[in-house]
Amino acid sequence: MENLNAYFKSVIDQDTASVVLCDLNHTIVYMNPAAIRNYAKHGGAALIGRSLLHCHNASSNSRIQEVVDWFAASPEHNIIYTYHNEKQNKDVYMVALRDADGTLIGYYEKHEFRSPETMERYAF
Repeated sequence: MENLNAYFKSVIDQDTASVVLCDLNHTIVYMNPAAIRNYAKHGGAALIGRSLLHCHNASSNSRIQEVVDWFAASPEHNIIYTYHNEKQNKDVYMVALRDADGTLIGYYEKHEFRSPETMERYAF
């Protein structure tokens, strides 16, 4: 268990939901393959290194900063529900990213789909 980075990256890379990690300056530092595909019409992988705030309107940007400030206010503040996407039947959350000491280092958006799986069980 010396270095779990490769394992954690593999978990995120295999997730079918978009994962976009941002630092505290709102810079996109990582996008998993699902996010790159999902945001292809907005630039896909070219969004890495750019500000997430350029992808949202002023009202959304204000809310994003409000949540980040809430995360920073307490190490107990780690997840907040942001909205339900009716079209894709999913709930969306913002989640704090913290280092080993509990210091806030960034955030990401978590998608939880509510529709039942349509894939056959154990379809090898």
